[in-house]
Amino acid sequence: MLAAQADRVMELGEWEERWQENRIGFHQPHIHKLLEKNVDQLFAGRTGVCCFFPLCGKALDMKWVADLGHSVVGVEISEKAIRQFFEENKLAYREEPVPAIPGAKVFKSSEKNITLYQCDLYSFSSSFEGKFGAIWDRGSLVAINPGDREKYASLIISLMAKDCRYLLDTFLYNPELFKGPPFLVPNEQVHSLFGESCDIELLQSVDSFTDKHRAWGVDYLTENMHLLTLKSN
Repeated sequence: MLAAQADRVMELGEWEERWQENRIGFHQPHIHKLLEKNVDQLFAGRTGVCCFFPLCGKALDMKWVADLGHSVVGVEISEKAIRQFFEENKLAYREEPVPAIPGAKVFKSSEKNITLYQCDLYSFSSSFEGKFGAIWDRGSLVAINPGDREKYASLIISLMAKDCRYLLDTFLYNPELFKGPPFLVPNEQVHSLFGESCDIELLQSVDSFTDKHRAWGVDYLTENMHLLTLKSN
C-alpha cells in the first residue's frame, strides 16, 4: 500500500504557497477532538509541561494547551501561518532572528508561553529549546514526504525527554485513490519507525470519513491515535 505514495514529494515552497493562497483545508478552526479526548494521556497529571508541535501551522490546539498552563514550542515553515496564529488569537508577540539557522525567525508571545520557530523542521534540534515532555503530532508525520519518514522519526525521538508522552495522529485510507497529503501511515509503519526506541499504544481508532474525504476520491478514512513513550533501558 505504501508504494502508491512512496515517491510523492512536496517542496517546502509548495506548503508556503498554500498558505499564501489560503489553500489550507488541513487547518481546523476548532480544537482537535481527539486531542480533547486524550489530553490526559498527553500530560498524565503533570503541570507546566513543555509541549512540542511539529509543523504547527496556526493550530488552535496551541493556545488551548497554553491555557491549560503548559508551554508550547512549534515549528512551521510559513511565516504567514505564525503571524495569523498570534493575530487571530489576539496575542501580542515579538520576533527575533535565529542566528544558528540562516533566514530563520522565532516568534514569542508576550503573555502566553508560546514560542514558534519559522524554519525548516529538519533545521530544528534540542539545542534550541531542550527536550520536550509532550509532543502533539497532528498533521505532521502525515504531511512530510513519505521518503523522509526515517529522518523525521530520528528527529522526533531526539526531542523526547525521558518522560515524554508523544500523541501521534495518523490516517488509513486507500492510497490508490488519493495521492496525498495527508499521506497514509499504516500502524505497521509507526512500529517500524519508532518501535525500537518507543513503547507504542493505539489509544483510539475512529471512522473520520466526511464529505471532504469523499471529495478526495477515497471511500473510507480511519483516524488512529497512538501514544508513544520512550522505552526505559
